[in-house]
Amino acid sequence: MHTRLGSFIRANVEPIVDDWSSFARSRAPAGGNLTALALRDHIEPLLAFIANDLESPQTSSEQLRKSHGGGPREGGDALSAAEIHAVLRLNDGFDINQMVSEYRALRASVVNLWRASSDDFDVDDFDELNRFHESIDQVATESIAYYSEMVARSRTLFLGILGHDLRDPIRAAKTLAELMVTTCDLTSEQSGVADQIILCTHRAKLILEDLLDLTRLQLGSEIPISRAPMEMGALGDQLVREMRALHPERRIVLYVSGDTAGQWDCSRMGQVVANLIGNAIAHGSGRAPVNVTIEGDPRDVILSVQNEGPPIPAGKMDSIFDLLVKGRDNNGGEASTHLGLGLYVARNIVVAHGGAIDVTSTSQGGTTFTVKLPRGFPRTDNLPWLSTG
Repeated sequence: MHTRLGSFIRANVEPIVDDWSSFARSRAPAGGNLTALALRDHIEPLLAFIANDLESPQTSSEQLRKSHGGGPREGGDALSAAEIHAVLRLNDGFDINQMVSEYRALRASVVNLWRASSDDFDVDDFDELNRFHESIDQVATESIAYYSEMVARSRTLFLGILGHDLRDPIRAAKTLAELMVTTCDLTSEQSGVADQIILCTHRAKLILEDLLDLTRLQLGSEIPISRAPMEMGALGDQLVREMRALHPERRIVLYVSGDTAGQWDCSRMGQVVANLIGNAIAHGSGRAPVNVTIEGDPRDVILSVQNEGPPIPAGKMDSIFDLLVKGRDNNGGEASTHLGLGLYVARNIVVAHGGAIDVTSTSQGGTTFTVKLPRGFPRTDNLPWLSTG
């Protein structure tokens, strides 16, 4: 009688490791530096887990649970051999597809070696083979999950460090450019250069704020808000004036009506307004104005930003607020080079205030982003505040 698969794996670790290590070295340039010892350190425990799983009793409900990815985790609270494999592969420069291909190779290697060891197979062997495939799927899933977690953690750390380290030089460059404009006797050409520096540092500041907020969101934290009484109409007036100064070639019109007071985070709502206006300028037609409307009703304050230009494609409407979804330029159809963080961050700020944000886009009516914000406290008066431009 031939050897059961679990026992076969235990007795043939050497040829299995040799087969796997040869395949690993063919996957990536970094793989050429791998040694059999480095592989053996975590592959032997991984093969032992598979053999133990094959030899342990398993009910039909346990088999069903394992087929859905709920099998027993190898390693307890410590890193499992599959997770260690993910760490080593990431450090060796393997991408996730190359790592997954190793598990396909391991599956084929074990099955082929086992089949070559005997011609005497019975029906129980097919059940054992199914369990083997489930075990491979289990350890591959652990490796993929941990690999993805490490990549996400590294990306978040990188964004956090990048955002923190860029804040001071951006602020310093903007301050020095503003100081040149106000205190130096500049020629017209020099003044124009200084204005461009201010514009560029302003854009960099907005991107930096979005990156820092993205880092918080990627870490699973909500964007922190600090509510205080404020006038949304006054904030809109301030931001529109700033955007007019930064984009003198564009016409930005503000309409404010009704009671626009509430309790919101003024700095955060400034990010929302600036992002929406900046988005309208970037993607709208330069021949038509950007219309900013702030209206107060008894319960909510509604902010809308409208621009003419090519409509957002229907296929992108459902994902326009998703991370890294890029818009279109104002010349019709070409992909934008913007990072696609602004609308994602704006939505999260609005949601953190208990509000909602939506978009409509047609060739006739242009594109309109609408934000609906609950006031945060009840009001009985209705003090109109109006500004147009």
